[in-house]
Amino acid sequence: MSIDTETARKVAHLARIRVEEERLPGLAQEFSAILGFIEELNEVDVKGVEPMVSVSPMRLKRRKDVVTDGNRQEEILANAPDAREGFFAVPKVVE
Repeated sequence: MSIDTETARKVAHLARIRVEEERLPGLAQEFSAILGFIEELNEVDVKGVEPMVSVSPMRLKRRKDVVTDGNRQEEILANAPDAREGFFAVPKVVE
């Protein structure tokens, strides 16, 4: 797929990127190269390949979902710059 200068101009406008007129042909070539690479990737046979989370085989650490000690409201609110009626008090931001 080939990208022309007008399409590159439109993409730059949609991305809210100012591109000088003399740089548009180069940008169009770069877009065309990227799309060519994507077309190459689409030709690769990936049947039977499991999706990966990472390039290194590792499992995420998990912890048991258990109830921990609660009832620490006073300790937590002691660090708040402003606490009222058992809650963090924050400034009003919407009138």
